[in-house]
Amino acid sequence: MSVGSMILRRSLQLPLVLAAVFLVTFSLMWLVPGNPMESEGRRPPPEIAALFERSYAMEDPVTFGAQYLDRASGVAWLAGRHDRPFDLGPSLRHADWTVNEIIAAGLPVSMALGALAMLFAVAIGLGAGIVAGLRPGSLGDAVGQGVSVIGISLPGFVVGSVLSAVFCAWLQWFPVATWDGWRSAILPALALSLPFAAAIARLVRYGMLEEMRSDHVRTAMAKGRSRTGAAVHHAMKNALLPVLSYLGPATAAAMTGSFVVEKVFAVPGIGRHFVEGVLGKDVTLVMGIVLCYSSLLVVLNLAVDLLYRVVDPRIEAG
Repeated sequence: MSVGSMILRRSLQLPLVLAAVFLVTFSLMWLVPGNPMESEGRRPPPEIAALFERSYAMEDPVTFGAQYLDRASGVAWLAGRHDRPFDLGPSLRHADWTVNEIIAAGLPVSMALGALAMLFAVAIGLGAGIVAGLRPGSLGDAVGQGVSVIGISLPGFVVGSVLSAVFCAWLQWFPVATWDGWRSAILPALALSLPFAAAIARLVRYGMLEEMRSDHVRTAMAKGRSRTGAAVHHAMKNALLPVLSYLGPATAAAMTGSFVVEKVFAVPGIGRHFVEGVLGKDVTLVMGIVLCYSSLLVVLNLAVDLLYRVVDPRIEAG
């Protein structure tokens, strides 16, 4: 299958994927008990709640879902029934904001933070994984595996709190709980990158161990290649293929924000809006963020499939 055919097929699949995601997420959100008007255990009078539901057309889930999907998909705009495309509706909890405005304000911050986090993750993970894979049982292997276990096991709020206490409060190298320039992004990106770096390190280590035992690498070393040269020229490409598969969903997850990391470092990203939307049953906000995340995931998985062919042209696009 050609690259153009694969891109066309994925483009045609995207509306179907988003429709399925919308149906599942909307059903789950509708079944969650509560009301967007409730705050800290206080419930509005029944007549106020009924007026709220009527004003947002929330009396019937089928009607509400159909109208929302009609506007969010752009069909209403194409048919001339709406004045703008891909309208994700008003936020039910933030009366002065639309979902499009909230995502437009928070998504660039989360994407920049996620991109920096993935750069850290790839650099740390590749370095640790290659060293561990080339020298199994060595001190470098033990350190790499120890860091991987720590990165996977420690929750984000612990890592973020430790980094903030050491580098912000004690050493005062970075600002405390502010978002102002590139220096403010380093610590949250590092905290966000550790679980991804740990997973990449383990994938690279196992891939390098497997490849270094393969026949073509042994043949290369028998012909005079050094162990390092055989690893770089013969083993590394195949060892990195599982990492490429992992990078698609990992990058999407990092770029759509982490509520814990954003909360610890006061990052004005999209992750905190998602959790607040779930807790407050802000159906439109949650749906908008989920659809945005799903679109980003499909696009990044397509990019990973294209990278597969760059790394190894023998792999077919299909």
